[in-house]
Amino acid sequence: MGTRVLVVDDEPLARERLRDLLGRLGEPVDVGEAADARSAYARLVSEPWDVALLDVQMPGLDGLGLAALLRGRADAPAVVFVTAHAEHALRAFELDAVDYLTKPVRLERLRQALEKALRWRAAAAARGAGLEGHSGPRAETPAEPDRVGAYLLIHDRGRTERVPIDEVIYLKAELKYLTVRTRERSHIYDGSLHEFERAQPQRWLRIHRNALVARDRVRALERVHERGGDGNGEVFDGWVVRLDGVPERLQVSRRQLPLVREALLAERVAC
Repeated sequence: MGTRVLVVDDEPLARERLRDLLGRLGEPVDVGEAADARSAYARLVSEPWDVALLDVQMPGLDGLGLAALLRGRADAPAVVFVTAHAEHALRAFELDAVDYLTKPVRLERLRQALEKALRWRAAAAARGAGLEGHSGPRAETPAEPDRVGAYLLIHDRGRTERVPIDEVIYLKAELKYLTVRTRERSHIYDGSLHEFERAQPQRWLRIHRNALVARDRVRALERVHERGGDGNGEVFDGWVVRLDGVPERLQVSRRQLPLVREALLAERVAC
């Protein structure tokens, strides 16, 4: 049996479109349909489903209300919202949605959302199996202004994405924003380095007044003396760190140099 996906949308053409896209993924997918949230809820609590693709705006109980009913249930599927209205994204993630797709849905974005949903299901099952007395699997909550959680909510060109903190290699202050660097790409985030450093001091290592790096990603500390690549003839003479997962090297300030050396030594001792 393939991945079981319930498509919930009051528009028949929208359900047909998603069914067609799911059939083009190249993976076995068992697709079910529901035309309203009430009938969807009845199916979701009486049958095993891996993923629920929920439209937000439906007559009566809407997709957000349905997600709220499912939240915290041990048998809850991974929830992915599919809607033309991106303004609901923040509320969707507060309800533990795995992803948020805007219409018209593209095949590759649907594939990515389904992969995220299956990873969430696997992680939820592992947490449920490992926690005695646990009431049911739930996704970790996203970051809030006063608390850095397991995810960051990245808003970019009308799309909202959850980036797991564990995937962030470094954070760098650029003018009024932060560059959030993962192995795959860089994101722009509206936040402060102090927020991260205060919330998770065991995770982050400050290497410069404008940069934090994940401690477990530091691979080497090097002294360099080289001409910059900007063509102005200036020579950089100082220290940089090499990080696992990215090609760029980041500058270490003289003030932070002792702390970086100490962190590297501690990592080697731990290994």
